[in-house]
Amino acid sequence: MDQPQSLSLVVIGNGMAGMRTVEELLKLAPDRYRITVFGAEPHGNYNRILLSPVLAGEKTVDEIMLHTRTWYDEHGVTLHAGDPVVRIDRKRRTVHAASGLAVPYDRLLIATGSKPFIVPVPGHDLPGVIGFRDLQDVDTMLAAARAGGRAVVIGGGLLGLEAANGLLRRGMDVSVVHVTGSLMNQQLDPPAAELLRASLERRGLRILLNRQTVEIAGEGRVQSVLFEGDEEIPADLVVMAAGVRPNIDLARSAGLHCERAIVVDDTLQTYDPRVYAVGECVQHRRATFGLVAPIWDQACVCAAHLAGSGHRRYVQQATATKLKVTGVDLYSAGDIVGGDGSEDLVLRDRRGGVYKRLVVCGNRLAGAVLVGDVADGPWYFDLIQRRTDISSMRDQLLFGQACASAA
Repeated sequence: MDQPQSLSLVVIGNGMAGMRTVEELLKLAPDRYRITVFGAEPHGNYNRILLSPVLAGEKTVDEIMLHTRTWYDEHGVTLHAGDPVVRIDRKRRTVHAASGLAVPYDRLLIATGSKPFIVPVPGHDLPGVIGFRDLQDVDTMLAAARAGGRAVVIGGGLLGLEAANGLLRRGMDVSVVHVTGSLMNQQLDPPAAELLRASLERRGLRILLNRQTVEIAGEGRVQSVLFEGDEEIPADLVVMAAGVRPNIDLARSAGLHCERAIVVDDTLQTYDPRVYAVGECVQHRRATFGLVAPIWDQACVCAAHLAGSGHRRYVQQATATKLKVTGVDLYSAGDIVGGDGSEDLVLRDRRGGVYKRLVVCGNRLAGAVLVGDVADGPWYFDLIQRRTDISSMRDQLLFGQACASAA
């Protein structure tokens, strides 16, 4: 039963960031708020990171659900699924949903996440052209795969490669189109990317690098993709996986201060002291976020302040990326570019599919890229974070923690 003095907290966004914040808040102050959650999708909260295994047939939708409808009921959280908020009235402290429902708030948490970047070329709005962001997109891809045919995935980052792998496993003929000369260029250096490309092509994917998409063509629905230089390939399905953009339209229309995303301070508070924001829709000290680790940290800090335990501050930390792309293990951490004064330590075993590159600055490890053998990734990441003096183990560093410790 609600406490008489409880406040109203409205959460806009039923995704991982918003619901993690709610979880943390319920641990700290279970009776402080009457909590209402609005979600655009007609489901409970699910693990968006696991959409690719659902597409590939490795997991079911039920297996990736984080909060079922029963969970909301058991924790006294009111869920309005499939009813997105369309307007925030900050003067009257009320949110208005698409259904016409209006709910007042004492505190508001915005967790609207991000939306796929749809390359703005002619034909981008044809039927058969989709993003890869939610369960509905997965359903669309599965329907296309059942019909067979050819899929073109625009974007050679992690999301694009996972979509391509899933569609390949579902029986489609798949081409991956990437605008630069190497896959996953944000996480991998060119030699590591080349090792990944060769592995993916052996699995049956077609990789097209250095391609600038200029048009998506078709009569009534997508039929082909055109590139600079008059190159054209057939397509029955086009998946846009060329990155995401913070979803800030609602916040901006409410007059909240936004730059690339919703600007928040170290407490995850916006310029309006009653309004907080977390996740991919926020900008903190000029940075935006797409990985789970920093967003979980944001959720903990935000929940503490909502609970009235306002001693915590969000501090950005170095992050590492551990990935498994169609059976290939990858690990990337720190500065993988290097610069003046840095040196590269490289181990390459093409036949074994192993590549290691460590970026060393003076007597410190600055970055690491690993392909194939990633067991020592967390140890390298720890050395980077702690700024450990590696001079005594430099000669053994490439061979991992066991060798370095023995030395």
